[in-house]
Amino acid sequence: MERQLDVVANNIANVNTAGYKSDSSLFEEFLTSGAHEDNFVGRDRRVSYVQDRGTFRNFSQGPAEQTKNPLDVAIDGSAFLVVQTPAGERYTRDGGLQLNNQGQLVTVAGNPVLGAGGPIVFQPTDHDINITPDGTITVVEGNTRTDSIRGKLRLVSFADAQKLLKEGLNLYTAGDGAAQPDTKSVVRQGFIEKSNVSAVAEMSRMMEVTRAYTQISTLLQQQNDLHKTAIQQLADVPA
Repeated sequence: MERQLDVVANNIANVNTAGYKSDSSLFEEFLTSGAHEDNFVGRDRRVSYVQDRGTFRNFSQGPAEQTKNPLDVAIDGSAFLVVQTPAGERYTRDGGLQLNNQGQLVTVAGNPVLGAGGPIVFQPTDHDINITPDGTITVVEGNTRTDSIRGKLRLVSFADAQKLLKEGLNLYTAGDGAAQPDTKSVVRQGFIEKSNVSAVAEMSRMMEVTRAYTQISTLLQQQNDLHKTAIQQLADVPA
């Protein structure tokens, strides 16, 4: 219950995080093994335990919010943006992009966004930025009327997205999976994909888990009090 409450609380904390994907606790039932001798009378009683063996992520698409910022992008599909970090390539669905003082296209955390040929760099005179559905970025350079290509967003997907590992700062590592080029997803310029967390559903889950946690905690305390009382009374029995 404590682990499940941590997962729910983390979802609620990221309800406004762009591109965030909600987590859910994964439980399984652990059964005791049956007796193998032939001298027992009757069948074994069934004894089972709950084991919270991990979490799984809901990678469903979050709602798109229009920002009209030409550097903001939302991805329709299962693809991820590729970013460069000091620890290597990482992946994100957060399309709130901006330019750093070197003209590089970066995330909010300052990590360069990678294109097909590496980091995407703009010139000081670039304007009228346009990002096509396939991720190609063009600009109008200086006083010319000719479009210049600055790069193409590198979009990747994974055969099993559940193998991705959250690393913080809205980034994922590939884990045991391998990134593959994604040509089916579509980029929408001027939009941001919001978190797919349902605030109402998560608040309801939090109240449900908190209530169950409190009830179990009270039950354990009552059992402890019974054992304590039994020990005290047995100690008063004359020898």
